[in-house]
Order: sequence, then structure tokens, then C-alpha cells
Amino acid sequence: MFFHPMDFLIIIAFGLSLWASFRVRGTFNKWSQVPIYSGMTGAQASRRMLDANGLYDVPVEAVPGTLSDHYDPIARVVRLSEPVYYESSISAVAVACHEVGHAIQHQVHYPMLVARHRMFPVVNFASGVAPLLILAGFFFQQIPWLLGLGIIFFAAAVAFQLVTLPVEFNASSRARDLMIAEGFISNEEERGVAKVLNAAALTYVAAALISVLELLKYIMIFNGRNSDD
Repeated sequence: MFFHPMDFLIIIAFGLSLWASFRVRGTFNKWSQVPIYSGMTGAQASRRMLDANGLYDVPVEAVPGTLSDHYDPIARVVRLSEPVYYESSISAVAVACHEVGHAIQHQVHYPMLVARHRMFPVVNFASGVAPLLILAGFFFQQIPWLLGLGIIFFAAAVAFQLVTLPVEFNASSRARDLMIAEGFISNEEERGVAKVLNAAALTYVAAALISVLELLKYIMIFNGRNSDD
């Protein structure tokens, strides 16, 4: 293993990822101190939004942890972290409604979400195998196809992350539109909701950027070896 020129960009991307993680927590904490005028908790807002879209059979559950909120498409359940589930704040309602956005995507068969679900079994395998193949490719340079195969599997994992981006942005867009339409937030509170959701989205962008740069690095190394041969 050696230091590659692409590593400079990867280090910068890692710095962006760390900054994004701190920002999402800081933004969430800031707006969790601001009560929402409707007085609804995250649990109440998500329940009302689910019912408004005919998703009466999708339950809302509280789970331990902070920012552990997610929609489970297999169990068809919205799971909210305890601060989001119980609190009545801009952060809580924004995060809760974002997860409902994923449930609505599931209901309407949003194409990028469908693609993400179909990719998951392959990517789950590929993401585990890719690092081993790439590492083997570096150690056993006399077997060039090891690195090439690792790059193919790693590319599948990167594609999954790229598909995740429109899924997350679309869920946030749906959440904001429905929150306004249903009167969950006022016009003044929309700014806080946007800050919370945009901060969360930035973490996905940073993670995808790191993966893309790493993939380009491996491709450059692979091509360089082939040209030397």
C-alpha cells in the first residue's frame, strides 16, 4: 500500500464527512430546543402524516438511541429514536416526517427506492467481499484480476450509495411539502425544518463522495498497472 495522489482528496472528503456529522448533531440539538407551534410530538406528527396518506397499517415505534430513526421497509414500520418520538420540537417533527416520507415512497413505488431495495442483497454481499479482494489485489500483484474483481464489487457498493442520495432528498422534499399542506408547521418554522433536513442529507453526500473518490483511486491504480504491463 502506498500514498496515492487521490488520497489528498479523500482526506479532504473525510474532513467534510466529520464536519457533516458534527453539523447534523449540532443542528438537531439546536432546533430540538425550539418548540413547534402545533404542539405535536414526533410520534403524533408521523402518525397523522401516515394516516393522511392512507398508511393506517404502518405503526410508529420508539427505539433507543439518538438519531437512530429509520423506516423499515420489510416490517413496514416507522421507528423513531426516543428524543424524536416523545419531544415536541422542530427537530423532532422534521425527522419524524422525513421517515414517513420513506414510507410514502414505499407506498407509491418510488423508482429509486425500488432500485435501492433490489440492489440491497447484491450490495450487502459485495460490500463485504470488495475490501478483501482489493487488499488481496495489492498484496498479490501477480494476480491482476483480484484487484479488478474487487473494483467491480466496490463499484456496486458505490452505486448503492449514489442511488441513496435521491431517495433521501425526495423523502425530505415530501416531508416538507406535506408538513406545510397539513399545517404541521408555520411559514416561519419551515426554515428550521429545512436546516435540520439539509444537515442530515449532507452526511449522505459526504459518504458518497468518499466512496466515489476511493473507487476512482482503485481504478487509476488498476489502469496504471495494466499500462506498465
